[in-house]
Amino acid sequence: MAAPTAYALIATDLDGTLLRGDDTLSDRSLAALARVAGAGARHLVVTGRPAPRVRPLFDQLGSRGLAVCGQGAQVYDVGADRLLWSVTLDRELAETALGKIEAEVGQVYAAVDQDGVEGLTLIEPGYLMPHPTLPAVRVDRRDDLWCEPISKVLLRHPDLSDDELAATARSVVGSLATVTMSGPGTVELQPCGITKATGLALAAAHLGLGPEQTIAFGDMPNDIPMFDWAAHGVAMANAHPELKAVADEITLSNEDDGIAVVLERLFFEFMELDEFHGLGALQGASAKSGAVRQRPKGARGTARPAMTTPQTKDGTSPHIPQSAQ
Repeated sequence: MAAPTAYALIATDLDGTLLRGDDTLSDRSLAALARVAGAGARHLVVTGRPAPRVRPLFDQLGSRGLAVCGQGAQVYDVGADRLLWSVTLDRELAETALGKIEAEVGQVYAAVDQDGVEGLTLIEPGYLMPHPTLPAVRVDRRDDLWCEPISKVLLRHPDLSDDELAATARSVVGSLATVTMSGPGTVELQPCGITKATGLALAAAHLGLGPEQTIAFGDMPNDIPMFDWAAHGVAMANAHPELKAVADEITLSNEDDGIAVVLERLFFEFMELDEFHGLGALQGASAKSGAVRQRPKGARGTARPAMTTPQTKDGTSPHIPQSAQ
């Protein structure tokens, strides 16, 4: 059965978006996603968390498809428990970037997410996990962070705000890495040119879908590239001002089932219209106002550079094997 709206792909961030503050999924959100799946649309988690840190959540979601993890650096096959595609952050470049940042702001505390489906989160002395429910291994010294390939570095500063730390990092890191801010206490360095849009585009292409069929939900500046790529971007009421500024719509908060509110409007009302008026009525209904606010299409904020497709070592564009499910 085809999805009843133009949105055949539902891309959702996790923390601050789909998940509540206690890392749980509400019954209403689960019911909305289940009904959307029944209507033929696909749900794709697009998260900053590395693949090993999301497996328990997929059990709750009943998902066995694809997920985008590690800020777009990993495309993860949930059912097979394997990475279909991943990009690592060069560890020497990461060390150099850290040195440049500390030369400007003084000591920062660092952690890393190791690559792979069994990768660990390692934290150096002084680093406090922003999500205390997520497992981490404390190491004795910073050099121990670089023992295995990594997908990203997480940074915290004892005094600077996240916005201040991210701004300074961007000003000095240059092409060594991409700097993102993905949540309270979460400024990150990831492979240069890699964003959530990178992984989302790869996963969507594997599913036979494109940006014009995608609606995206998020709450932080690291979701901006995803909003730029998707046809429609929905920011949560609790979202960072930078994301709200470029969103097409603002819904209720993650604690108030903001995603479910939008999905219920877009899918369930359309399904009822389809029953009574046929598919033609759905096109007119797609312009209905959002749960809180909708921005006229094309009225997003300052234009950003188009997403660049990452290259593999042999210079070709990456792809996901068609055999992956």
